[in-house]
Amino acid sequence: MVLDSRGQPTVEVDCYVDGVLLGRAIVPSGASTGAYEALELRDGDLQRYLGKGVQQAVNHVKDHLEEALVGLPVDEQRVLDEVMIELDGTPNKSKIGANAMLGVSLACLHAGAASHELPLWKYVGGVAGGLMPVPMLNILNGGAHAASNVDVQEFMVMPHGFDTFAEGLRAGVETYHSLKAELKKDGLLGGIGDEGGFAPNLPTNEEGLKYMVRAIEGAGYSTEEIGIALDVASTEFHHDDGYHIEGKVVSSEELGEMYAGWLDDYPILSIEDGFGEDDWAGWAAFTRAQGHRVQSVGDDLFVTQSERLSQGIELGAANAMLVKLNQVGTVTETLEAMDLATTNGLNNVVSHRSGESEDVTIADFAVGTRAGQIKTGAPARSDRVAKYNQLLRIAEDVHEYKSPFG
Repeated sequence: MVLDSRGQPTVEVDCYVDGVLLGRAIVPSGASTGAYEALELRDGDLQRYLGKGVQQAVNHVKDHLEEALVGLPVDEQRVLDEVMIELDGTPNKSKIGANAMLGVSLACLHAGAASHELPLWKYVGGVAGGLMPVPMLNILNGGAHAASNVDVQEFMVMPHGFDTFAEGLRAGVETYHSLKAELKKDGLLGGIGDEGGFAPNLPTNEEGLKYMVRAIEGAGYSTEEIGIALDVASTEFHHDDGYHIEGKVVSSEELGEMYAGWLDDYPILSIEDGFGEDDWAGWAAFTRAQGHRVQSVGDDLFVTQSERLSQGIELGAANAMLVKLNQVGTVTETLEAMDLATTNGLNNVVSHRSGESEDVTIADFAVGTRAGQIKTGAPARSDRVAKYNQLLRIAEDVHEYKSPFG
């Protein structure tokens, strides 16, 4: 057991090969979690860590997974993951816990790379080589990530009009500091959210968009170079009678019209979870109407699972998938879902969770899988910055960098 960035317990796994420690991984944890995610096993003992303990998951690693995997080749990722999936035997990893399984899966991935003396991104990517991702930096937080009255969970800047990853990151970082100055000017500089972005109280969600444009221009950039990405996380405010946003109750259609208005007025490139996880019709109608001019990203909708994704592809529900390893529980299943997305013309966006750690696996994973996009928070708090720093290191060897937005 180790602690994540919110001070909650999570699982860390070490993988030894021939008695030598070759791999270590820490499992992340989400705040706004989809109902269809693989199960994160928590102890529920209110006397320890307010019920959030992970001793059962840790015990499952020691008592079951270790016994099943010791003696198998560490570089046969699919074999290792399939042994664990079979051992668990449930559709949502509820017997052993997705947090136990993912810790093992990732630790073995690191050990496999180390045993071949390869950097992780190269081990994941193989002969295809790496591609540096365009970063999405969450600089203004609302929703479940902040104690504010803003419904939209994440307002992100997307520096897509630059020649290198390092230049794009610099532009994003400067925009973050510019936003801080703009909020300070207006007396709105309060705390920061779980992912390092500022969390002011604002009268409307659109006010957040205005601040984003002010921040971009205040940093000396144009909205042609830096666009806006949103994670609405609308499942959080979707109820039986509709979507509860800005004190009103609106239908899927009305919510889609609101987004369309924002697309007219602001440089929005990507909208994640614009609709609830069960509102397939709302998703499909919006993607049909607006998918030609915005990336419509399924997170709670797909939960990085091939079965949900197949359904979405059939319905034309979205044109991109958010990729979170802990939503499905193994590296192999994550890669399968990403392949399914790519084969069907959907973009992949590799993502952190709001409960993160110093573990930087997703930086290498995004480069190795050639996903092209990564979201891993604000350039603040070392749990977020660690990923950006790892990407800067990788960028010294990987020079290919291509924006999915031209």
